[in-house]
Amino acid sequence: MKPERIVSAKAIDDNTLIVKFANLEIKKYNISKLLDNPMFAMLSNPGFLRNFKIEPGGYALVWNEDIDISEYELWQNGVSCTDEEIEQYIECIHLYLDRHYNQL
Repeated sequence: MKPERIVSAKAIDDNTLIVKFANLEIKKYNISKLLDNPMFAMLSNPGFLRNFKIEPGGYALVWNEDIDISEYELWQNGVSCTDEEIEQYIECIHLYLDRHYNQL
C-alpha cells in the first residue's frame, strides 16, 4: 500500500508527533525508537523536536539537512488515533488558546 502524503503535523509532547495525512487519517508516531540511532539524537531535545517543516509535497517531516522522517515511516509505524483522542487533543488546543488570549 502506498503511504499517504503528510498534510499537517505537530509535536504533542516530548516523544510524540501527531500527523494528518491526505486521506484525512490522523496518526500518532512515537519517536523513542529513533533515539537509539545517533543520527536522531537531537530529537530528544523538545525544542528541536517541535521545530520541523513538512517537505513540499508532504513526503517527510524535516528538521535539518541530516534529520527527517519519511511519510512512509510515519504512515507504516504510526498508530491511528481514535475519535476520542482527536477530540481530547482539540480540547487541549482550545484550552491553551483560551488561556493565551485571556493573558493578552
